[in-house]
Amino acid sequence: MREFVKEDTQWLDLGCGHRILPQWLREEQTSLVAKCRRLVGIDYDMDSLMKNEFIFMKVRGNVTDLPFKNNCFDLVSSNMVVEHLDKPLAQSKEVYRILKPGGIFMLHTPNIFGYTTIISRLIPEVLKVPIISFMQGRHEKDVFPTFYRMNTIRKIQQNAKQAEFKVKRIMMVNSAAQFVMIPPLAVLELCLIRLLMTRAFKRFRVHIIADLEKI
Repeated sequence: MREFVKEDTQWLDLGCGHRILPQWLREEQTSLVAKCRRLVGIDYDMDSLMKNEFIFMKVRGNVTDLPFKNNCFDLVSSNMVVEHLDKPLAQSKEVYRILKPGGIFMLHTPNIFGYTTIISRLIPEVLKVPIISFMQGRHEKDVFPTFYRMNTIRKIQQNAKQAEFKVKRIMMVNSAAQFVMIPPLAVLELCLIRLLMTRAFKRFRVHIIADLEKI
């Protein structure tokens, strides 16, 4: 984010929710917001918009039909949102439309081959809300449908090509342990995370970060 957020950056956070970055990155988030020229947040969920204290220019809207003119943003960020897109190609084209030439679409999303995503997809829908509430402290209204239609390197590359983006960079990354509330599982998870740090298991890391450039 520091690489792309400059003093003259016109920045849109797509699906901004309650915050741009995780709570433990609060200081970094404040610094980034203060640095850019203008930051706009868009989300369809009004409650999330109202709770976001970092973004002052907020819009309730849908990514399928973004309420912005062509070529008006230098950066569009998307943190844990792409997995919720039901029509990722059409929606990526909308992002392309509102970016200036040379602008960046930066996305952070789960890897469909990551263990957390695999476990999540195996859990029956009726159990997901109570489990997420216990593990992450999220309320039912903050749990949204997931489609995982752009959640592999190959899918991101295909989608980018069809939407006319240039793939600038794709990184496979791990997250912190998710099972800290269950100590026996946490130990196993930490061992698994260590294994995923090796080159041989890189493709199974839990998250993908991609930087797509409008040519």
